[in-house]
Amino acid sequence: MAITMEKRETEVVAKARRRRFTAEYKLRILGEAERCEASGEVGALLRREGLYSSHLTSWRTARQRGELAGLSPRRRGPKPQVRDEREGRIEALERDLRRWRSRAERAEALVDIQKKLSMMLGIELDEPSEKR
Repeated sequence: MAITMEKRETEVVAKARRRRFTAEYKLRILGEAERCEASGEVGALLRREGLYSSHLTSWRTARQRGELAGLSPRRRGPKPQVRDEREGRIEALERDLRRWRSRAERAEALVDIQKKLSMMLGIELDEPSEKR
């Protein structure tokens, strides 16, 4: 009777990385665990896949709650903002308004300078007539 033992290479990495399981993998393992009928089959499955029983427990509860998104790895960081087309239009209009206001302020400054210069030179300016 020859017993052959499978020898696995164990690699030690400098920095440990957390394992990530895809939703498809989790659902496949849950399906295999549910099909296990004989005593010890679930344990053999867990050993073969290198998993803990707590993995099955948490994946089952997530599936029962309907958290399909919870079965897939989540992206970290801020969620992308959905840009409303009206916001772009509002920003463009505000930019135009700032530009026109600065031009109006410049024009008023030029008119004030012209008035002061005409007063210094003694030139009388016509008063603008109001239109009705």
